[in-house]
Amino acid sequence: MVARVIPVEPFDLVVFGATGDLARRKILPALYRRFAEGQMPPEARVIGAARTPLTRAEFHAVIAAAFDEFMGADAPPPADRAGFFERLDYVTVDARREDGWLDLAARMRDDVVRAFYFSVGPSLFGPLATGLGRFGLVTPDTRIVVEKPFGNDLGTARALNQTLAEHFTETQIYRIDHYLGKETVQNLMAVRFANILFEPLWNARFVDHVQITVAETVGVGGRGAYYDTAGAMRDMVQNHMMQLLCLIAMEPPYSFQPDAVRDEKLKVIHALDPVAPGDVVRGQYGADASRPAYRTEVENARSTTESYIALKVGISNWRWKGTPFYLRTGKRLRARASEIAVAFRDPPHSIFGEDAPWKANTLVIRLQPDEGMTLKVMIKEPGPGGMRLKDVALDMSFAEALGDDMHIPDAYERLIMDVIRGNQTLFMRGDEVEAAWAWTDPIIAGWQNSAETPPSYEPGSSGPDAALTLIGMDGRNWREIR
Repeated sequence: MVARVIPVEPFDLVVFGATGDLARRKILPALYRRFAEGQMPPEARVIGAARTPLTRAEFHAVIAAAFDEFMGADAPPPADRAGFFERLDYVTVDARREDGWLDLAARMRDDVVRAFYFSVGPSLFGPLATGLGRFGLVTPDTRIVVEKPFGNDLGTARALNQTLAEHFTETQIYRIDHYLGKETVQNLMAVRFANILFEPLWNARFVDHVQITVAETVGVGGRGAYYDTAGAMRDMVQNHMMQLLCLIAMEPPYSFQPDAVRDEKLKVIHALDPVAPGDVVRGQYGADASRPAYRTEVENARSTTESYIALKVGISNWRWKGTPFYLRTGKRLRARASEIAVAFRDPPHSIFGEDAPWKANTLVIRLQPDEGMTLKVMIKEPGPGGMRLKDVALDMSFAEALGDDMHIPDAYERLIMDVIRGNQTLFMRGDEVEAAWAWTDPIIAGWQNSAETPPSYEPGSSGPDAALTLIGMDGRNWREIR
Protein backbone atom coordinates (compact mmCIF):
# COMPACT_ATOMS: atom_id res chain seq x y z
CA MET A 1 0.00 0.00 0.00
CA VAL A 2 1.39 3.40 -0.97
CA ALA A 3 0.43 6.45 1.09
CA ARG A 4 -1.08 9.38 -0.78
CA VAL A 5 1.49 12.17 -0.82
CA ILE A 6 0.17 15.69 -0.46
CA PRO A 7 2.71 18.21 -1.81
CA VAL A 8 3.46 21.44 0.02
CA GLU A 9 4.29 24.92 -1.19
CA PRO A 10 7.90 25.95 -1.85
CA PHE A 11 9.64 26.90 1.38
CA ASP A 12 12.85 27.98 3.05
CA LEU A 13 13.30 26.07 6.32
CA VAL A 14 16.10 27.24 8.61
CA VAL A 15 17.10 24.80 11.35
CA PHE A 16 18.86 26.64 14.16
CA GLY A 17 21.05 24.23 16.10
CA ALA A 18 21.56 22.14 12.96
CA THR A 19 24.67 20.40 14.31
CA GLY A 20 22.95 19.44 17.57
CA ASP A 21 21.59 16.07 18.63
CA LEU A 22 17.90 16.69 17.89
CA ALA A 23 18.57 18.04 14.41
CA ARG A 24 20.90 15.17 13.47
CA ARG A 25 18.82 12.45 15.14
CA LYS A 26 15.28 13.53 14.18
CA ILE A 27 14.78 16.72 12.16
CA LEU A 28 17.14 16.19 9.20
CA PRO A 29 16.28 12.48 8.81
CA ALA A 30 12.58 13.41 8.89
CA LEU A 31 13.11 16.00 6.17
CA TYR A 32 15.02 13.48 4.07
CA ARG A 33 12.15 10.99 4.32
CA ARG A 34 9.67 13.62 3.16
CA PHE A 35 12.01 14.40 0.28
CA ALA A 36 12.24 10.70 -0.62
CA GLU A 37 8.42 10.46 -0.55
CA GLY A 38 8.17 13.29 -3.07
CA GLN A 39 6.66 15.76 -0.61
CA MET A 40 9.39 18.37 -0.93
CA PRO A 41 8.92 20.54 -4.04
CA PRO A 42 11.96 21.28 -6.23
CA GLU A 43 12.01 24.90 -5.03
CA ALA A 44 12.22 23.91 -1.35
CA ARG A 45 15.43 24.58 0.57
CA VAL A 46 16.73 23.60 4.00
CA ILE A 47 19.35 25.81 5.63
CA GLY A 48 21.27 24.61 8.66
CA ALA A 49 22.37 27.29 11.09
CA ALA A 50 24.66 27.02 14.11
CA ARG A 51 27.64 28.72 15.76
CA THR A 52 30.06 26.07 14.47
CA PRO A 53 32.01 27.39 11.45
CA LEU A 54 31.45 24.87 8.65
CA THR A 55 31.54 24.92 4.90
CA ARG A 56 28.55 23.58 3.00
CA ALA A 57 30.49 20.40 2.16
CA GLU A 58 31.51 19.92 5.79
CA PHE A 59 27.90 20.28 6.92
CA HIS A 60 26.83 17.71 4.33
CA ALA A 61 29.41 15.31 5.77
CA VAL A 62 28.00 15.87 9.28
CA ILE A 63 24.47 15.06 8.13
CA ALA A 64 25.61 12.06 6.07
CA ALA A 65 27.23 10.65 9.21
CA ALA A 66 24.03 11.34 11.15
CA PHE A 67 21.97 9.42 8.58
CA ASP A 68 24.27 6.42 8.96
CA GLU A 69 24.21 6.61 12.77
CA PHE A 70 20.55 7.30 13.46
CA MET A 71 18.61 5.90 10.50
CA GLY A 72 20.25 2.49 10.70
CA ALA A 73 19.09 0.09 8.01
CA ASP A 74 16.85 2.84 6.61
CA ALA A 75 19.80 5.14 5.91
CA PRO A 76 19.78 6.13 2.24
CA PRO A 77 22.77 5.09 0.11
CA PRO A 78 25.07 7.98 -0.86
CA ALA A 79 23.70 8.13 -4.40
CA ASP A 80 20.16 8.76 -3.11
CA ARG A 81 21.29 11.61 -0.85
CA ALA A 82 22.53 13.79 -3.69
CA GLY A 83 19.15 15.32 -4.54
CA PHE A 84 18.45 16.17 -0.91
CA PHE A 85 21.91 17.63 -0.34
CA GLU A 86 21.44 19.89 -3.37
CA ARG A 87 18.74 21.65 -1.33
CA LEU A 88 20.75 21.61 1.92
CA ASP A 89 22.77 24.74 2.74
CA TYR A 90 24.56 26.00 5.84
CA VAL A 91 25.28 29.34 7.45
CA THR A 92 27.19 30.18 10.63
CA VAL A 93 24.98 32.23 13.00
CA ASP A 94 25.49 33.23 16.61
CA ALA A 95 22.10 33.81 18.27
CA ARG A 96 23.49 36.20 20.88
CA ARG A 97 25.67 38.25 18.53
CA GLU A 98 25.41 39.85 15.10
CA ASP A 99 27.61 37.24 13.45
CA GLY A 100 25.96 35.60 10.47
CA TRP A 101 22.53 37.24 10.57
CA LEU A 102 23.06 39.38 7.49
CA ASP A 103 24.42 36.36 5.63
CA LEU A 104 21.29 34.38 6.56
CA ALA A 105 19.00 37.25 5.55
CA ALA A 106 20.68 37.45 2.14
CA ARG A 107 19.89 33.80 1.46
CA MET A 108 16.17 34.01 2.24
CA ARG A 109 13.58 34.40 -0.52
CA ASP A 110 10.58 36.70 -0.32
CA ASP A 111 8.09 34.66 -2.37
CA VAL A 112 8.05 31.41 -0.36
CA VAL A 113 7.01 30.20 3.09
CA ARG A 114 9.71 30.91 5.68
CA ALA A 115 10.02 28.54 8.63
CA PHE A 116 12.57 28.76 11.44
CA TYR A 117 13.04 25.71 13.66
CA PHE A 118 14.47 26.53 17.11
CA SER A 119 16.30 23.24 17.73
CA VAL A 120 18.27 24.84 20.55
CA GLY A 121 18.19 25.20 24.31
CA PRO A 122 15.34 27.31 25.73
CA SER A 123 17.73 30.08 26.77
CA LEU A 124 18.19 30.88 23.05
CA PHE A 125 14.48 31.09 22.12
CA GLY A 126 14.29 34.77 23.03
CA PRO A 127 17.57 35.83 21.35
CA LEU A 128 16.62 33.96 18.15
CA ALA A 129 13.19 35.59 18.02
CA THR A 130 14.77 38.99 18.61
CA GLY A 131 17.42 38.38 15.93
CA LEU A 132 14.81 37.39 13.34
CA GLY A 133 12.89 40.57 14.05
CA ARG A 134 15.91 42.84 14.22
CA PHE A 135 17.40 41.70 10.92
CA GLY A 136 14.16 41.83 8.97
CA LEU A 137 13.63 38.10 8.45
CA VAL A 138 9.97 38.10 9.56
CA THR A 139 7.34 38.22 6.80
CA PRO A 140 3.57 37.48 6.87
CA ASP A 141 4.44 33.92 5.69
CA THR A 142 6.99 33.32 8.46
CA ARG A 143 6.53 30.53 11.04
CA ILE A 144 8.71 29.57 13.99
CA VAL A 145 8.89 26.13 15.61
CA VAL A 146 9.70 26.10 19.33
CA GLU A 147 10.81 22.90 21.05
CA LYS A 148 10.14 22.05 24.68
CA PRO A 149 10.74 22.88 27.43
CA PHE A 150 8.54 25.94 26.98
CA GLY A 151 9.41 27.52 30.29
CA ASN A 152 9.97 25.68 33.56
CA ASP A 153 7.03 27.21 35.43
CA LEU A 154 4.13 29.56 34.80
CA GLY A 155 6.22 32.71 35.20
CA THR A 156 8.91 31.72 32.71
CA ALA A 157 6.33 30.41 30.22
CA ARG A 158 4.47 33.74 30.34
CA ALA A 159 7.71 35.67 29.89
CA LEU A 160 8.66 33.57 26.87
CA ASN A 161 5.19 33.97 25.34
CA GLN A 162 5.52 37.74 25.74
CA THR A 163 8.96 37.76 24.09
CA LEU A 164 7.74 35.76 21.10
CA ALA A 165 4.63 37.96 20.83
CA GLU A 166 6.84 41.02 20.31
CA HIS A 167 7.89 39.64 16.91
CA PHE A 168 5.26 37.05 15.91
CA THR A 169 1.52 36.60 15.98
CA GLU A 170 0.07 33.52 17.68
CA THR A 171 -0.72 32.04 14.27
CA GLN A 172 3.00 32.13 13.43
CA ILE A 173 4.16 30.27 16.57
CA TYR A 174 4.29 26.45 16.51
CA ARG A 175 5.02 25.01 19.97
CA ILE A 176 5.90 21.45 19.08
CA ASP A 177 5.13 18.33 21.10
CA HIS A 178 6.27 15.34 19.06
CA TYR A 179 3.81 13.04 20.86
CA LEU A 180 0.97 14.77 18.99
CA GLY A 181 2.60 13.82 15.70
CA LYS A 182 2.41 10.09 16.40
CA GLU A 183 -0.02 8.31 14.09
CA THR A 184 -1.68 6.49 16.99
CA VAL A 185 -2.35 9.73 18.86
CA GLN A 186 -4.01 11.20 15.80
CA ASN A 187 -5.94 7.96 15.36
CA LEU A 188 -7.30 8.44 18.86
CA MET A 189 -9.27 11.41 17.54
CA ALA A 190 -10.43 9.37 14.56
CA VAL A 191 -11.59 6.51 16.79
CA ARG A 192 -13.49 8.88 19.05
CA PHE A 193 -15.04 11.26 16.54
CA ALA A 194 -15.37 9.23 13.32
CA ASN A 195 -17.12 6.24 14.92
CA ILE A 196 -20.44 6.18 16.75
CA LEU A 197 -19.38 3.03 18.61
CA PHE A 198 -17.36 4.60 21.43
CA GLU A 199 -18.60 8.15 21.90
CA PRO A 200 -21.88 7.24 23.71
CA LEU A 201 -19.78 5.24 26.22
CA TRP A 202 -17.02 7.85 26.59
CA ASN A 203 -18.03 9.27 29.98
CA ALA A 204 -18.06 8.63 33.72
CA ARG A 205 -21.19 6.48 33.52
CA PHE A 206 -19.43 3.78 31.49
CA VAL A 207 -15.68 4.38 32.00
CA ASP A 208 -14.31 3.09 35.30
CA HIS A 209 -10.90 4.72 34.97
CA VAL A 210 -8.17 5.68 32.50
CA GLN A 211 -4.46 4.82 32.70
CA ILE A 212 -1.82 6.74 30.76
CA THR A 213 1.65 5.17 30.86
CA VAL A 214 4.96 6.32 29.37
CA ALA A 215 7.69 3.91 30.48
CA GLU A 216 11.35 3.99 29.43
CA THR A 217 14.12 1.46 29.93
CA VAL A 218 16.92 4.03 29.60
CA GLY A 219 18.26 6.32 32.28
CA VAL A 220 18.94 10.03 31.95
CA GLY A 221 22.21 9.39 30.10
CA GLY A 222 23.80 12.54 28.72
CA ARG A 223 20.78 14.66 29.69
CA GLY A 224 21.61 14.58 33.38
CA ALA A 225 22.36 18.29 33.78
CA TYR A 226 19.02 19.25 32.23
CA TYR A 227 16.97 16.45 33.71
CA ASP A 228 18.01 17.10 37.30
CA THR A 229 16.53 20.61 37.04
CA ALA A 230 13.34 19.32 35.43
CA GLY A 231 12.40 15.83 36.59
CA ALA A 232 9.67 13.59 35.27
CA MET A 233 6.91 16.06 36.15
CA ARG A 234 8.29 18.88 34.02
CA ASP A 235 9.88 16.68 31.36
CA MET A 236 6.89 14.43 30.66
CA VAL A 237 3.69 15.14 32.59
CA GLN A 238 3.30 18.88 32.01
CA ASN A 239 3.53 18.50 28.24
CA HIS A 240 3.39 15.01 26.65
CA MET A 241 1.07 13.32 29.12
CA MET A 242 -1.07 16.42 29.54
CA GLN A 243 -1.69 16.40 25.80
CA LEU A 244 -2.67 12.72 25.83
CA LEU A 245 -5.04 13.34 28.74
CA CYS A 246 -6.65 16.24 26.88
CA LEU A 247 -7.24 14.19 23.74
CA ILE A 248 -8.88 11.42 25.78
CA ALA A 249 -11.03 13.74 27.89
CA MET A 250 -11.98 16.64 25.60
CA GLU A 251 -15.44 17.26 24.18
CA PRO A 252 -15.99 16.81 20.44
CA PRO A 253 -14.83 20.01 18.70
CA TYR A 254 -17.25 21.66 16.29
CA SER A 255 -14.78 21.02 13.45
CA PHE A 256 -11.28 19.66 12.84
CA GLN A 257 -9.81 23.16 12.76
CA PRO A 258 -6.80 24.15 14.87
CA ASP A 259 -8.49 26.50 17.32
CA ALA A 260 -11.61 24.35 17.59
CA VAL A 261 -9.50 21.41 18.77
CA ARG A 262 -7.28 23.51 21.01
CA ASP A 263 -10.26 25.27 22.62
CA GLU A 264 -11.59 21.90 23.79
CA LYS A 265 -8.19 20.82 25.12
CA LEU A 266 -7.93 24.06 27.09
CA LYS A 267 -11.31 23.39 28.72
CA VAL A 268 -10.01 20.05 30.00
CA ILE A 269 -6.96 21.66 31.60
CA HIS A 270 -9.12 24.27 33.31
CA ALA A 271 -11.35 21.45 34.67
CA LEU A 272 -8.47 19.48 36.25
CA ASP A 273 -8.76 19.16 40.01
CA PRO A 274 -5.85 20.16 42.24
CA VAL A 275 -3.82 17.05 43.07
CA ALA A 276 -3.57 16.21 46.76
CA PRO A 277 -0.10 15.28 48.12
CA GLY A 278 -1.38 11.78 48.86
CA ASP A 279 -2.25 11.27 45.19
CA VAL A 280 1.36 11.73 44.01
CA VAL A 281 4.13 9.12 44.12
CA ARG A 282 7.71 9.92 43.14
CA GLY A 283 10.83 7.80 42.88
CA GLN A 284 14.46 7.64 41.73
CA TYR A 285 16.00 4.59 40.10
CA GLY A 286 18.78 2.91 41.99
CA ALA A 287 21.82 1.04 40.72
CA ASP A 288 22.23 -2.54 39.58
CA ALA A 289 25.23 -4.66 38.65
CA SER A 290 25.84 -2.90 35.34
CA ARG A 291 24.14 0.49 35.57
CA PRO A 292 24.63 3.46 37.90
CA ALA A 293 21.94 4.99 40.08
CA TYR A 294 20.13 8.19 39.14
CA ARG A 295 22.14 10.35 41.52
CA THR A 296 25.39 9.02 40.07
CA GLU A 297 24.30 9.74 36.51
CA VAL A 298 23.28 13.33 37.29
CA GLU A 299 26.38 13.81 39.50
CA ASN A 300 24.30 15.09 42.41
CA ALA A 301 24.46 12.92 45.54
CA ARG A 302 21.71 14.96 47.23
CA SER A 303 19.32 15.18 44.32
CA THR A 304 15.61 15.19 45.21
CA THR A 305 14.51 15.14 41.56
CA GLU A 306 12.16 12.37 40.50
CA SER A 307 12.90 9.97 37.65
CA TYR A 308 9.46 8.39 38.20
CA ILE A 309 6.11 9.90 39.00
CA ALA A 310 2.57 8.56 39.31
CA LEU A 311 -0.52 10.70 39.89
CA LYS A 312 -4.23 10.25 40.40
CA VAL A 313 -6.03 13.05 38.57
CA GLY A 314 -9.69 14.08 38.62
CA ILE A 315 -11.62 16.17 36.11
CA SER A 316 -14.53 18.24 37.40
CA ASN A 317 -16.92 18.42 34.49
CA TRP A 318 -20.16 16.65 33.54
CA ARG A 319 -18.46 14.06 31.36
CA TRP A 320 -15.75 12.87 33.74
CA LYS A 321 -16.62 13.72 37.35
CA GLY A 322 -15.91 10.62 39.44
CA THR A 323 -13.71 8.82 36.89
CA PRO A 324 -10.04 8.89 37.95
CA PHE A 325 -7.19 9.28 35.47
CA TYR A 326 -3.99 7.55 36.59
CA LEU A 327 -0.77 8.86 35.04
CA ARG A 328 2.67 7.29 35.41
CA THR A 329 6.00 7.79 33.72
CA GLY A 330 9.54 6.85 34.60
CA LYS A 331 13.01 5.91 33.48
CA ARG A 332 14.94 2.64 33.86
CA LEU A 333 11.72 0.61 34.06
CA ARG A 334 10.98 -2.95 33.00
CA ALA A 335 10.03 -2.21 29.39
CA ARG A 336 9.69 0.61 26.91
CA ALA A 337 6.00 1.26 26.42
CA SER A 338 3.63 4.17 25.88
CA GLU A 339 -0.07 3.49 26.01
CA ILE A 340 -3.49 4.78 26.98
CA ALA A 341 -5.90 2.27 28.56
CA VAL A 342 -9.58 3.14 28.87
CA ALA A 343 -11.12 0.64 31.31
CA PHE A 344 -14.89 0.38 31.01
CA ARG A 345 -17.14 -0.56 33.91
CA ASP A 346 -18.33 -4.11 34.46
CA PRO A 347 -21.95 -4.99 33.64
CA PRO A 348 -24.25 -3.99 36.52
CA HIS A 349 -25.51 -7.55 36.94
CA SER A 350 -23.87 -10.89 36.19
CA ILE A 351 -26.14 -13.61 34.82
CA PHE A 352 -23.18 -16.01 34.95
CA GLY A 353 -22.77 -16.06 38.71
CA GLU A 354 -21.05 -13.88 41.25
CA ASP A 355 -17.71 -15.69 40.92
CA ALA A 356 -17.49 -15.24 37.17
CA PRO A 357 -13.98 -13.89 36.35
CA TRP A 358 -15.14 -10.42 35.38
CA LYS A 359 -12.59 -8.05 34.00
CA ALA A 360 -13.51 -4.66 32.64
CA ASN A 361 -13.61 -4.25 28.87
CA THR A 362 -10.50 -2.22 28.11
CA LEU A 363 -9.57 -0.22 25.04
CA VAL A 364 -5.77 0.03 24.83
CA ILE A 365 -4.18 2.54 22.45
CA ARG A 366 -0.50 1.63 22.00
CA LEU A 367 1.72 4.56 21.05
CA GLN A 368 4.99 2.63 21.07
CA PRO A 369 6.70 0.38 20.32
CA ASP A 370 4.01 -1.64 18.46
CA GLU A 371 1.57 1.05 17.37
CA GLY A 372 -2.01 -0.16 17.35
CA MET A 373 -5.19 -0.67 19.35
CA THR A 374 -6.60 -3.55 21.37
CA LEU A 375 -10.12 -3.99 22.73
CA LYS A 376 -10.53 -6.64 25.42
CA VAL A 377 -13.92 -8.39 25.55
CA MET A 378 -15.37 -11.35 27.44
CA ILE A 379 -16.20 -14.56 25.56
CA LYS A 380 -17.06 -18.13 26.43
CA GLU A 381 -14.00 -20.29 26.80
CA PRO A 382 -14.18 -23.10 24.22
CA GLY A 383 -15.03 -26.57 25.54
CA PRO A 384 -17.86 -28.57 27.06
CA GLY A 385 -17.25 -27.54 30.66
CA GLY A 386 -20.13 -25.10 30.93
CA MET A 387 -20.22 -21.32 30.63
CA ARG A 388 -16.66 -20.44 31.53
CA LEU A 389 -15.73 -16.89 30.62
CA LYS A 390 -12.40 -15.66 29.30
CA ASP A 391 -11.17 -12.21 28.25
CA VAL A 392 -9.66 -12.03 24.77
CA ALA A 393 -8.24 -9.21 22.69
CA LEU A 394 -9.60 -7.85 19.45
CA ASP A 395 -6.18 -6.69 18.31
CA MET A 396 -5.24 -4.31 15.49
CA SER A 397 -1.60 -3.64 14.71
CA PHE A 398 -1.06 -0.75 12.30
CA ALA A 399 1.73 -2.64 10.57
CA GLU A 400 -0.49 -5.68 9.96
CA ALA A 401 -3.69 -3.80 9.16
CA LEU A 402 -2.14 -1.34 6.73
CA GLY A 403 0.44 -3.67 5.19
CA ASP A 404 4.12 -4.17 5.86
CA ASP A 405 5.01 -1.80 3.03
CA MET A 406 3.03 1.06 4.55
CA HIS A 407 5.50 3.56 5.99
CA ILE A 408 4.21 5.03 9.26
CA PRO A 409 5.78 8.49 9.32
CA ASP A 410 7.87 9.59 12.25
CA ALA A 411 6.14 12.28 14.30
CA TYR A 412 8.60 14.93 13.13
CA GLU A 413 7.82 14.14 9.48
CA ARG A 414 4.17 14.96 10.00
CA LEU A 415 4.67 17.98 12.24
CA ILE A 416 7.29 19.73 10.09
CA MET A 417 5.09 19.42 7.03
CA ASP A 418 2.14 20.79 9.04
CA VAL A 419 4.28 23.83 9.82
CA ILE A 420 4.86 24.42 6.12
CA ARG A 421 1.13 23.99 5.43
CA GLY A 422 0.24 26.42 8.21
CA ASN A 423 -1.80 23.82 10.13
CA GLN A 424 -1.58 24.37 13.90
CA THR A 425 -3.98 21.61 14.98
CA LEU A 426 -1.26 19.44 16.53
CA PHE A 427 0.64 22.31 18.15
CA MET A 428 0.11 23.92 21.54
CA ARG A 429 -1.33 27.40 21.86
CA GLY A 430 0.14 29.91 24.28
CA ASP A 431 -2.82 29.96 26.67
CA GLU A 432 -2.82 26.15 26.70
CA VAL A 433 0.83 26.05 27.79
CA GLU A 434 0.22 28.59 30.54
CA ALA A 435 -2.85 26.73 31.82
CA ALA A 436 -0.84 23.51 32.00
CA TRP A 437 1.85 25.22 34.08
CA ALA A 438 -0.77 26.82 36.33
CA TRP A 439 -2.00 23.29 37.20
CA THR A 440 1.49 21.79 37.45
CA ASP A 441 3.22 24.42 39.59
CA PRO A 442 1.29 23.76 42.85
CA ILE A 443 2.03 20.01 42.59
CA ILE A 444 5.77 20.69 42.28
CA ALA A 445 5.65 23.29 45.05
CA GLY A 446 4.06 20.71 47.35
CA TRP A 447 7.11 18.44 47.41
CA GLN A 448 9.67 21.25 47.09
CA ASN A 449 8.35 22.80 50.31
CA SER A 450 8.72 19.49 52.13
CA ALA A 451 12.21 18.73 50.70
CA GLU A 452 11.13 15.09 50.55
CA THR A 453 13.62 12.68 48.97
CA PRO A 454 12.01 10.32 46.43
CA PRO A 455 12.41 6.67 47.42
CA SER A 456 14.67 4.46 45.34
CA TYR A 457 13.22 1.81 43.05
CA GLU A 458 14.92 -1.16 41.48
CA PRO A 459 16.07 -0.78 37.85
CA GLY A 460 14.06 -3.03 35.56
CA SER A 461 11.04 -2.94 37.87
CA SER A 462 7.67 -1.26 37.32
CA GLY A 463 8.55 1.57 39.70
CA PRO A 464 8.17 2.32 43.42
CA ASP A 465 5.94 0.07 45.54
CA ALA A 466 4.02 3.15 46.63
CA ALA A 467 2.67 3.50 43.09
CA LEU A 468 0.99 0.10 43.48
CA THR A 469 -0.61 1.36 46.67
CA LEU A 470 -1.80 4.56 44.98
CA ILE A 471 -4.04 2.68 42.55
CA GLY A 472 -4.58 -0.34 44.80
CA MET A 473 -6.31 1.76 47.46
CA ASP A 474 -9.07 2.31 44.89
CA GLY A 475 -9.39 -1.42 44.23
CA ARG A 476 -7.63 -1.21 40.87
CA ASN A 477 -4.33 -2.40 39.42
CA TRP A 478 -1.82 -0.95 36.99
CA ARG A 479 -1.59 -2.67 33.66
CA GLU A 480 1.61 -4.69 33.41
CA ILE A 481 4.47 -2.90 31.68
CA ARG A 482 5.87 -5.21 29.02
